[in-house]
Amino acid sequence: MQAIILAAGMGKRLKELTKNNTKCMVKVNNVTLIDRMLHQIERKNVSRIIIVIGYEGEKLVEHVNSLGIRTPIVFINNPIYEKTNNIYSLALAGDWLCKEDTLLFESDIIFEDSVLDKLIEDPRDTLALVDKYESWMDGTCLKLSDDDTIKEFITKKNFDFTETDQYYKTVNIYKFSRQFSENYYVPFLEAYQAALGENEYYEQVLRVITMLDDPVIKGKRLSGERWYEIDDAHDLDIAESLFTEDDEERLSRIQKRYGGYWRYPKLLDFCYIVNPYFPPERMIEEMKANFGRLLTAYPSGMAGNCLLAAKIFSVRPENVVVGNGAAELIKSLMNTLSGVTGFIRPTFEEYPNRYSEADSVVYVPDNPDYSYTHKDVIRYFGEHPVKNLVLINPDNPSGNYLPKKDMSEIISWAGKKNINLIVDESFVDFSDEQDGSLLDQDFITANPHLYVMRSISKTYGIPGLRLGVLVSGNTARVSDMKKDVAIWNINSFAEFFMQIEEKYQKDYAKGLDKLRIERRRFQKALAAIPGLRIIPSQANYVMVELDRSIPAKTLTKTLLVSHNIFIKDLTAKVDGKNYIRLAVRSSEENDALIHALRQESAKMINKRP
Repeated sequence: MQAIILAAGMGKRLKELTKNNTKCMVKVNNVTLIDRMLHQIERKNVSRIIIVIGYEGEKLVEHVNSLGIRTPIVFINNPIYEKTNNIYSLALAGDWLCKEDTLLFESDIIFEDSVLDKLIEDPRDTLALVDKYESWMDGTCLKLSDDDTIKEFITKKNFDFTETDQYYKTVNIYKFSRQFSENYYVPFLEAYQAALGENEYYEQVLRVITMLDDPVIKGKRLSGERWYEIDDAHDLDIAESLFTEDDEERLSRIQKRYGGYWRYPKLLDFCYIVNPYFPPERMIEEMKANFGRLLTAYPSGMAGNCLLAAKIFSVRPENVVVGNGAAELIKSLMNTLSGVTGFIRPTFEEYPNRYSEADSVVYVPDNPDYSYTHKDVIRYFGEHPVKNLVLINPDNPSGNYLPKKDMSEIISWAGKKNINLIVDESFVDFSDEQDGSLLDQDFITANPHLYVMRSISKTYGIPGLRLGVLVSGNTARVSDMKKDVAIWNINSFAEFFMQIEEKYQKDYAKGLDKLRIERRRFQKALAAIPGLRIIPSQANYVMVELDRSIPAKTLTKTLLVSHNIFIKDLTAKVDGKNYIRLAVRSSEENDALIHALRQESAKMINKRP
């Protein structure tokens, strides 16, 4: 068996990175793509490697010759690479295809060894390596029958986003038998190129072949093996986090992204916390139906969107300000505060991070659950006077919850002490109380020192829309905040969500009920795992204390590397103590995490001296 690598392209989307080098010379973690690929291929003991070069071909030849590859390498030059597509490059290697069974690669992909193993070890001699389609993928897609027959190649014209659950993406690695190349592929390649020209793609030839009664080629499905196609700088950044050989570096890079995990193949994100049971499919379909109009239209300004938010939360427009996520409003509000401000830790760091440490007073509950009551709050900040006080309820990450009647006592006390009280109730709807929100117009009006923050993104499961609100009886400060943020600070999709939310309130209530039921089941299952102590939560996440034999950082890293599961390591939040936070997701996803935790915690406990 031999290998052919197509490496003639210019890689224009990588811009500066390919200004003076071909695409496969781009480095991922300081190793060029071609270097990594050649060494992976050489370990499979192929007879030869044919590389079709073009753009900056001499540099590529010089680089390849410096790598010490022992397998014979043949270079084929595509002199008109800038006028042709990969069909021409492969046609230049047509004679070689007919000499021997061939592994065919495009040069802009990175993959782990198991990807190549899976293709080679399959006894079938002619295969297109494919993976289940995900939204981050771009390029040739196809449909497979149950026996891996390629039913059809999906052209760009025929790509149907409503059918993507049936699609597979080609990985751009193939295995061709010599007979297939000689009897099918090369003759069809030559005929196709003669008829349609040289500025085409070799996959089009495969599409024609699959229309035959006996097309021979089958699809080979991947099942979780890592690979990535690098077309631009963002792809490169993700590839570097996926394929770093240092597990701690991989974890660190992913932690520092703060989102965008939909671009990570099959990653289960238990770190970031949103409602897994809303929005319903019908609401999503309504938004899809209006997508074109929303995409091409300006959203309303602040005044119009405050009318919508006021409707949702039954308050007056002059008492509410809408934000691009709660984070925008937190920044704006904290910038208006002066004087000493109180915080309870561990907590959501966006608030204390926006305030001077020198002007902060921090209360840390003296118990392993980090729990506290309204009396604890009043007592501590009565002894340590503050001008402003921030409370997260339920708190993040502990899930500690103060019932509405207890919150009313804190609000009354704060009013008497002339304290600005900021209450973030982004997770209050998940509590068992079910009516714990402070958003009541009369109550808001009667307590102008009270500021209630809400992350609609978290509560309603729509973090991609970036929506948050602040409600207060202090209309002067609310007015100032409206002037502080941009007039068009939310987009048309977020505005439309607020417009139609009322129609789906029953679905929202049902989703909250499902969350509460699943949270109880999830906590019970976690509590049954040796080495885990579960802290009761009233939010859509659970804080867990780990046995000393299960270091939080090690467990976080192991779950990511071995199970593709991302959790929140709380070590930095709790002064080096051994805690993690787990989001509550769907039952199926929670079961996957429980299985992984049971497996990995047992290993670590058994290693304990």
